Amino acid sequence: MITASLRAESGTVHVAWPEGLTADYPYLWLRDNCPSGFHPQTQEREFDLLSVPETIAPRNLEIEGETLTISWTNDNHVSRFDTTWLKAHRPGTQRPDPAAVPAEPWRGDLAAASLPRMSADDMLTRDNALLDWLNALKRTGIAMVTELADDQEAGLTAARRIGHLRETNFGLTFNVVSKPNPNNLAYTAHRLPLHTDLANQELPPGFQFLHCLANDAEGGGSLFADGYAIAEDLKAQDREAYDILATTKIPFRFHDRESDIRKHDTVIRLGAGGTVEEIRFNAHLADILDLPAAAMRDFYRAYRAFMALSRQERYIVSFALGSGEMIAFDNRRVLHGRDAFDPATGRRHLHGCYVDRGDLDSRIRVLSRT
Repeated sequence: MITASLRAESGTVHVAWPEGLTADYPYLWLRDNCPSGFHPQTQEREFDLLSVPETIAPRNLEIEGETLTISWTNDNHVSRFDTTWLKAHRPGTQRPDPAAVPAEPWRGDLAAASLPRMSADDMLTRDNALLDWLNALKRTGIAMVTELADDQEAGLTAARRIGHLRETNFGLTFNVVSKPNPNNLAYTAHRLPLHTDLANQELPPGFQFLHCLANDAEGGGSLFADGYAIAEDLKAQDREAYDILATTKIPFRFHDRESDIRKHDTVIRLGAGGTVEEIRFNAHLADILDLPAAAMRDFYRAYRAFMALSRQERYIVSFALGSGEMIAFDNRRVLHGRDAFDPATGRRHLHGCYVDRGDLDSRIRVLSRT
């Protein structure tokens, strides 16, 4: 039998279930989350928290079957809670999140052939297959789509199956080709060391999608490394360097005739639990370092240590994308780059776009409902 009692000294309702589980619910929390205070269709809260005093308290409690009924003082309101809902929302218990997929750091021993992959047709037509692929993408930070049609819309259709495209100063999409008068090194034939895109943005894009339309030139192999693994190893080898990169904000900047976008932030960003949740690393977009002179030496040592690790072959996975393949990767985790190529020997054309992390997580949650 479920029981409920008032604990006036702590301002909570104490609920106990037959299996021994108990929980304490603050009065104001219960009034704030009364089911009647939410719009029936949108499920958005309509209740005005300031319409009741902070000292609001129950006048009476009653449990009948699976329903806890509370009559309140002050506003004479009556709240009815399903006790199964109360059990699932015990204070201090976070709501389960299907998108909270733990990252599995990898190094250069990750074979290109073993990357998570699915066909474009499966991606567009099979929800369960897409969910499995998205979970794998979250774990590794990188995955492949195959058998795409030979047109730019095919890659965009696949990306839109996951979420809204993120527009940047380069547009809603971008073409990675060698071209005259480039405003970014990606639009040259030069070698690109490993980096994350748009480190100068307030919030860099989440997942990047690169659809290969042609890759016939000599060179131009794609390079990838897991920034989480590099940070993890730096922490083990040189804790001082790791801490400096996780606490020291430095300037990043992109500027051309149309834009001047700047951001100060750390190379390594930690989450609430102290785990790495973001890498912001782009030597090309690092602006003039503006730290106090006394801090320069230690920062440069730490920055060079991370950079040196990113150049080591033991972290790098290298392969050539083929026509009809699309690589997807977490731009705030996985560093990417490419070998130089010779545009005189053939055409190399990748068509890209971004989908933010929040949209990809949303798709995982929606697909997980069924």
